[in-house]
Amino acid sequence: MFNNHQDCFKNNFNQKFFNNQTISYLVTLIQDDPDNSIEIFYLLKINKATSVFKFLDFSIKKKIIEGLPSIKIMEFMNQLSVDDRISFLENLPKDSLKDLIKYLNPEEKRKTLISLGYPENSVGRLMIPYYLAVQDTWKVKEVLEYIRKEGKNSDIIEIIYIVNKKGKLVDDIKIREFLLVDIDTKVEELMDRKYTAALNVTDTEEEANKIFSMNNRISLPVIDDKKNFLGIVTIDDILWVLNKNYREDIQKIGGMEALNQSYLKIPLSKLIKKRAGWLILLFIGEMLTTTVMQNFSSVIEKAVVLALFIPLVVSSGGNSGSQASSLIIQAMALGEVKIKDWWIVMRREIICGFFLGSILGLTGFIRVLAWHNINFFNYGPHFILVGLTVFLSLIFVVLWGTFSGSMLPFLIKKFRGDPASSSAPFVATLVDVIGLIIYFSMSYIILHGTLL
Repeated sequence: MFNNHQDCFKNNFNQKFFNNQTISYLVTLIQDDPDNSIEIFYLLKINKATSVFKFLDFSIKKKIIEGLPSIKIMEFMNQLSVDDRISFLENLPKDSLKDLIKYLNPEEKRKTLISLGYPENSVGRLMIPYYLAVQDTWKVKEVLEYIRKEGKNSDIIEIIYIVNKKGKLVDDIKIREFLLVDIDTKVEELMDRKYTAALNVTDTEEEANKIFSMNNRISLPVIDDKKNFLGIVTIDDILWVLNKNYREDIQKIGGMEALNQSYLKIPLSKLIKKRAGWLILLFIGEMLTTTVMQNFSSVIEKAVVLALFIPLVVSSGGNSGSQASSLIIQAMALGEVKIKDWWIVMRREIICGFFLGSILGLTGFIRVLAWHNINFFNYGPHFILVGLTVFLSLIFVVLWGTFSGSMLPFLIKKFRGDPASSSAPFVATLVDVIGLIIYFSMSYIILHGTLL
């Protein structure tokens, strides 16, 4: 898999030029010119290379690693932070994963294998296993000496975590507290034995985000069920996850599979495959609308005027359903709404649906009367009944739209699915089919004995 020859790199690249550029510039440069990505990457200093690597698309990351010589792979993989390494390795085939694991030194291999053992999208995958932790029996002098010695291995030194002899987390103290007291002070004298907050290693990324949002911290400790201190998660990792999940959810809401890479970089065949599945499913769903209209074809033949309002009524229901679905999905993502709140949400949406439907229905009713009276269009002698049909149909169709759009995310969440999958197109298709049934049924009830 991996290239062991260094002579593949060209000599006309300026090493000083690349290392003087910003991370964002280098990321853009490599993404825009992937053919030269290996040569550019090879010339970067190791610290800059690891920073750039984090922001590249997976396909380019894979291309770079496959093109680097063995000695460079070894140096680079061992310098990558654990979370960035895991983010890359977990997407590789098993054979490639095994090949790369071999390049890690024993300590980094241990950290990586530990992280890979945690469930996908869990805090364990984000956790940084190395940290600054001191025992409660130490003196401040020992703490400061330890920080000077081990601080270089940690990006976060603002918070010092306190553990007991059994390795259990008992407190967290800001580093300033150690700097403002006598060096012979014992750590336990500074403690209140109440750490601000902690993440469980099996918590989901969503749960971690909620805890971070409630605590003004740049990092939080990670513990297991027995309160053993395992590592930390930093705010930049949470922001990275949020950005990734945001892109995936937006794509799912649009009615397609998540791309998981840049739009312009994804192969066209893969782009078509990602979109085709949902489009086929939605197309089959929309075919039901044809079936409904065929069953009511006799109604349309007798009162052709009803066909004029089909797009108006059905699209209103789809729009209201998409609104409700988007609102609930966002509220779920932010932790504002939980599954147990379904009854409250349903009541609110039924009330909203009724009033929204009434507003649209009244608008439609006025439109029919106005158009008929000013001779824009002749709706026939029973134009008031036609307007009433539009009025009542819009109330019930919009009511159905808000109800189904708000309840579908709960249903999917209940069965451990992704609420974002109850996308706007899916809700719209569902509302189209039921909306037609509502419209034609209401038409038959009101116009029976007159137009029908």
